Amino acid sequence: MAGRIEDYALIGDLQTAALVSRDGTVAWMCLPRFDSGAPFAELLGTEDHGFWHIGPATTTASPTAANRRRYRGESLILETEWDTPTGTLRITDHMPPRTDGPPRLVRIVEAVHGTVPVTSTLRPRFNYGQTVPWTRYTNHRTVCIAGPEALWLDSPLPAHGTKQAHSEFTLTAGEQVFFTLTWQPSHAPAPHIVAADESLEATERFWTDWVAQCTYRGPFRDAVVRSLITLKALTYAPTGGIVAAPTTSLPEDIGGVRNWDYRYVWLRDAALGMSALLRTGFHEEARAWREWLLRAIAGDPENLQIMYGVAGERDLKEAELHWLPGYEASLPVRIGNGAAQQLQLDVYGEVAEVLFLSAQFGLAPDKDSSRLLGHLMHHVETHWTEPDEGIWEIRGPRRHFVHSKVMAWAAVDRAVRLIEAGHAHGPVDRWRRLRTTIHEDVCAKGFDHARNTFTQSYGSAELDAALLMILQTGFLPPDDKRVIGTVEAIQRELSTADGFLLRYPTSGARTGVDGLPGDEGEFLVCSFWLADALAKIGRADEAFELFEKLLALRNDVGLLAEEWDSGLRRQVGNFPQALSHIGLSDAALTLSLYPQAPARQEPAGRCAAARTGQLEGAQPKGALL
Repeated sequence: MAGRIEDYALIGDLQTAALVSRDGTVAWMCLPRFDSGAPFAELLGTEDHGFWHIGPATTTASPTAANRRRYRGESLILETEWDTPTGTLRITDHMPPRTDGPPRLVRIVEAVHGTVPVTSTLRPRFNYGQTVPWTRYTNHRTVCIAGPEALWLDSPLPAHGTKQAHSEFTLTAGEQVFFTLTWQPSHAPAPHIVAADESLEATERFWTDWVAQCTYRGPFRDAVVRSLITLKALTYAPTGGIVAAPTTSLPEDIGGVRNWDYRYVWLRDAALGMSALLRTGFHEEARAWREWLLRAIAGDPENLQIMYGVAGERDLKEAELHWLPGYEASLPVRIGNGAAQQLQLDVYGEVAEVLFLSAQFGLAPDKDSSRLLGHLMHHVETHWTEPDEGIWEIRGPRRHFVHSKVMAWAAVDRAVRLIEAGHAHGPVDRWRRLRTTIHEDVCAKGFDHARNTFTQSYGSAELDAALLMILQTGFLPPDDKRVIGTVEAIQRELSTADGFLLRYPTSGARTGVDGLPGDEGEFLVCSFWLADALAKIGRADEAFELFEKLLALRNDVGLLAEEWDSGLRRQVGNFPQALSHIGLSDAALTLSLYPQAPARQEPAGRCAAARTGQLEGAQPKGALL
């Protein structure tokens, strides 16, 4: 059975990723892209659905969990170590960032001291664990073939088996062996063999050089950098799109049905991710994402989807994999995502915000981006009065979600400010009037005067953590009594005993506003939003306390899933989740501006200072997040 979600660490090559457990098992990996089929799907089933384990030989049926693991410096190179009765074993796992070659997973096994017996078992099962490959040995190489796909295993050690490749060996202090697994189309020639030490050196150099661009020098820097590395790892380098997570169907409710495929590019998540990267010095990623956006919606901006495939694909049909029993019996296991066809008005605000920040941070003006902005504004003008499915992709009836209306306002506001600063063209007077109209509509229909709080949707009594974006967008200033009342109401009514936030009230056994049965855990990005909001309304001490509690939820290598289940005391949801790490980074940048911030070696840096910077000629409103 798969381990806890937080038992896994991420490695990747900027086109796909693998999850490696504490016991040295690769339990999830899609090849050759994030959204491809998985030859290792044990995470959503059993060992019969594909895995690759390396670790100390044991007399028990189950592999042994390592004593410690870490990423090597500020990189995505994973080091895992076991202390055994006879010695210490280390495995160094990495995937070299892909340029023009095939995807590779390199595992270097060495004895640190003493003598350690070791086993390696490679058992791929293609098509999400459904297809058993033909395994054969040729010219001292192992190849596993099934239909159009092949995996080549290279190692100086022999492997045995007909439905798996198994090796047993013993290492003495100072000795090491390598294993390299390469994916190829089955009709292609055998891939060339790479030198593991050269691959490791090149991978470490890549990450060192990339992190060196980071301009953030404030408090919690280690956590911020790890989050930024995770966002980079979730970026599909050929196009610039950022996937929401590298996994599918890790449950938000253990044993329940809230299981979704997150291996796609949500405009919202990617836009917020680009915002976080821009403000910490990574401008090239923002430029690549802007180009991805233009390609993805080229020729059809009126039918903007909320998500696309990593190369801009529109068809993301949802299906169920009936042969997989699911993570801890959480069914169904889904691929594809039916929410792609939903109307979510908030995405226009997030996209406009990234275009605004791109100009703010000096990215060269782009006439296609200006033209795109005009199309987006036309759509907002036409549709902002309609109900939608909202940020949380409800599967129930559409509603007039307050957050959606606020983000429609933000889209218009950013367009107006870009025009005022000379970075775009459009009917600015008309859009100023539209901005005022939306603002007045939200304040009149989305606010509960009796409780002094904005509500989830027009006419409803429910609250929603997304309402915290009213403060983040600059829709109202932080000293406005309506803002303070909303923050306090959300903290009071949506917080659990741990102080973390639910997205909105869920319904237990009955079907609620989201159209789904069951409950879910506390949503981590919402809790980071709360820390950010508390600081801004003058409660910085509480903000720091909450932020540090959230940091403590990270696993041993600094990663976060989508949610935290306070009842089970464990992470839940797809993992690692881009949005959680975006929330961490953004909250840290906000908190760095307050005197309560922990002592730091250097000033906060221009990424934090730029949060309050304005485009020349723009109105003095805060940027989103």
